[in-house]
Amino acid sequence: MKEKLDIRNKADIDTSLPLISIIGRPNVGKSTLFNRLIGKRRAITDPTPGVTRDPIPERWLLGNHPVTLVDSGGVKLDQEGLDFAVTEKSLSLLAMSDVIVFLLDVMEITAEDMMLIEELRPYMDKVVLAVNKVDSPDREDLIWNYFVYGYQRVVGISAAHGLGIEELEDSILGMLNLERVEEIPEEPETIKLAIMGKPNTGKSTLTNLLTGRDISIVSDIAGTTRDVMRGTFIYKGTEYTVLDTAGIRRKSKVEEDVEYYSVNRAIKTIDEADVVLLMIDVVEGLAEQDKKIAQLIVRRGKGVILVLNKIDRLSGMANELEAIKDRVRFLFPILNFAPLMPISALEGQDIGKLLDMVWSVWRQLNKRVDTSDVNMALKAWTEQQEPPRGPQGHFKVLYGTQVSENPVRFLFFVNRIAQFPDTYVSYLKNCIRKDFGFSYVPVEISLRERRRNPSLNQKGPSGKEIEVQKIIKRNTVAPSSKKGISKKPGGKARIGKQEEKAKAIVRNSKQKAKKR
Repeated sequence: MKEKLDIRNKADIDTSLPLISIIGRPNVGKSTLFNRLIGKRRAITDPTPGVTRDPIPERWLLGNHPVTLVDSGGVKLDQEGLDFAVTEKSLSLLAMSDVIVFLLDVMEITAEDMMLIEELRPYMDKVVLAVNKVDSPDREDLIWNYFVYGYQRVVGISAAHGLGIEELEDSILGMLNLERVEEIPEEPETIKLAIMGKPNTGKSTLTNLLTGRDISIVSDIAGTTRDVMRGTFIYKGTEYTVLDTAGIRRKSKVEEDVEYYSVNRAIKTIDEADVVLLMIDVVEGLAEQDKKIAQLIVRRGKGVILVLNKIDRLSGMANELEAIKDRVRFLFPILNFAPLMPISALEGQDIGKLLDMVWSVWRQLNKRVDTSDVNMALKAWTEQQEPPRGPQGHFKVLYGTQVSENPVRFLFFVNRIAQFPDTYVSYLKNCIRKDFGFSYVPVEISLRERRRNPSLNQKGPSGKEIEVQKIIKRNTVAPSSKKGISKKPGGKARIGKQEEKAKAIVRNSKQKAKKR
């Protein structure tokens, strides 16, 4: 029985904003147009038909008005495997969209295009027909052939080269009764939660549970999810954006170019996320690939939670779950700080505990410690355990400060950075976790050698040199007559003889003192 969660699901596609969907058959250029409009490579583009499977929503500033733009999967007539689910999801966008960008190829009309033309008849008042691949002037005359299908708005574009995009945007603005504005609206604050792991560990099942909708197609086929899928939900008053990524497999297992791009896109999602849920199948156990993902997460300073999924499939033996936890800790020494949360995404078990831990991790990631508090604590830490001695004497940690949050980074100034012991850096890291409340997040420490003022290293005149100067001063002529002496014939020689006499006087006086 699933637990009752305090989750207010927001639509996987934000319908609070005007919704614009891009519809078309496979390989007509939908993802290329989608990336062109939002100004970044969000959807994977590849000549292989059917690359996009799940609808991909993105917040888009249309004339600086926030709207939701959706890239849909290609609609097919001959449906095999996942094609039925992809087509069904794409067609479900028609009724909910405020504007439909119907994409056709200027060079050909296929049976799938004709099927879509009929499907779109009831929605003609909110359709703009975009004729794609008008890449050269000789193709512009071909656009007129597409008025025969009865659509009021027909625009020729080249998604690959950006031609006609402004005209398409103006058409959409007119359909929404909007005008371009200068002021750019602020981005809403949200906790970004990435779900990562090997294929078939339950990532999409958890995503759909959290968002309350089937934003990701769930299948036993490895590699079903290709693009990074997004959904939004609110838990205990805080808004979360969940990113469902493609399953990350070893290079030897990645056979298709499309899957290669999807895996790389998943890895780049770490940079975008605040907290990463690393999904582990408790039945299949860990793999070397899990460790590599963990290293990437720690290197980028992101929060991470080890999620042991599918606990509903355990045999029920005594201490079975505790043994799995111990093994995970043994195999993941780099993540000894990371919380470990057992759940069942399929049964909805302990999801509330998982989200509470996400909130705790996020709070720690965004915590800032005053420099004065850092240095007061540093004094206590060094008194409790002094830095070890090196070949050139004791190492010293002079002072420190926190230089950033999310990721959490500290900078400490030391007397010598060469061969500074890693064990003492680990000691400082553990002290920071314990005393400042960073127990669940990665902490990075950088060392910098304190540089002294160069003038402090310049030695002044010795006692002997001071005595020589005094004797020269007593035995030289008055300042008024000394002016210009070095320029007269033999002047430099006379000054040199005076210095030699003065040095001889000092030597003789020291020798007499020794004899006494």
